[in-house]
Amino acid sequence: MSDRLDKLLKMLDRDPADTFVLYGIALEHKKAGRNDQAIVFLDRVLTVDAGYCYAYFQKGAVYESLGDVQSACKVYREGIAAAKAKGDAHAQQEITSALEMIA
Repeated sequence: MSDRLDKLLKMLDRDPADTFVLYGIALEHKKAGRNDQAIVFLDRVLTVDAGYCYAYFQKGAVYESLGDVQSACKVYREGIAAAKAKGDAHAQQEITSALEMIA
C-alpha cells in the first residue's frame, strides 16, 4: 500500500463520508491498477454526493480501461446528467467528450 493511500485511509476513518478523501482513495487504487477497488470507492463518492461529476468521469475511464464500453457509456451518460443538474458546464463538456470518443 502506498504511503499516500495509507494516509487517505486514516483520514477516511475520521470522516467516512468525506467525498474528497473517498475520491482520492479511488484514484490511488486506479493508479495502482486495482480497478475493482477504484470502482467501489467511486461508487461510495457518488452515494454520498451524486453531483460529484468527476467521479463519473473517472469511473467511466476505469470501465474503458477494462474494455467495458457499454458500462463506460452508461456511467458517462449519468455523469452528463449530473453535471447538467448541477450546472457544471465544464464537467459536462469533459464527460461528453469522453463519451463521444467511444460511442
